[in-house]
Amino acid sequence: MQFIRATSTAALFLLFGTIIPAYAQHDQQSEKQGKPEKQQGEQRQAAPPPSQQQRSQPQRTQQIRQQQPQTQRTQQSQRQQPHPQQAQQTTQQQPQQQRVQQTKQQSQQQRAQQSRQQQPQQQQQQQRAQQPRQQRTQQTQQQRPQQQQARQQQQPQRTRQQAVAWQQQRGWQQQGGWQGHSTWQQDRAQRWESDHRTWAQRGGYGGYYIPEDRFSLYFGSQHGFRMHGLPTIYMGYPRFSYGGFSFMLVDPWPESWAANWYDTDDLYIGYDNGYYLYDRRYPSMGLAITVAL
Repeated sequence: MQFIRATSTAALFLLFGTIIPAYAQHDQQSEKQGKPEKQQGEQRQAAPPPSQQQRSQPQRTQQIRQQQPQTQRTQQSQRQQPHPQQAQQTTQQQPQQQRVQQTKQQSQQQRAQQSRQQQPQQQQQQQRAQQPRQQRTQQTQQQRPQQQQARQQQQPQRTRQQAVAWQQQRGWQQQGGWQGHSTWQQDRAQRWESDHRTWAQRGGYGGYYIPEDRFSLYFGSQHGFRMHGLPTIYMGYPRFSYGGFSFMLVDPWPESWAANWYDTDDLYIGYDNGYYLYDRRYPSMGLAITVAL
């Protein structure tokens, strides 16, 4: 029995030995956790309350922040909105500018129309100026045969005896016609424009007329020839033969022509109220000739 009691007491002693230190540790931990809470409370109680100025500062900052965008907006709107005087000036300037632009456009259109109208006239003038002399001479030569044919049909009827009498009287010398000479060189003009005479200036052609059927076969601008020899002097005037007829040159030959033009140049005989000898190099000059009988 003593042994049992001794063991029971020892167990109790061990049990209390373990419980007491564990409780002590728990109290220490609770004390440690309580101290900071107390300290924080004490600090809160020790801190003074905020003043009215400190409270009003965040409100003022908020008000300033709210006012800033409004002021910025008003400034931007003032910048964007034009001054009333400026707006009036711009409104007054707009119709003036439109009128100026309209007048400019109208003047440009008128100029363009004028230039378009002037262009064909200028082109025609340029084309006429650019046409070479050969083309002009060809045109005159083409027109001349038609005129010659029309005039040939209107030639008067004259007998051979009448033509011989007119030739003996030297009818071509009337109205200051060219006087004959004894040599070819003497028949060269000093000033052809003043020495030359047309058949109208001489009082008309009174010599022999070539029949129309013969004339159309051998004469006119489409039928050229060369003399191939120096003309002979007959009644004081150079004489040559062509197309079955003999002709006398009753005009001086121009001083600008070469001395051997009769042999080198292409010639033809035309009719214009009388017969003329033409050189293709100088188609505007016609030398008066008559049929020699």
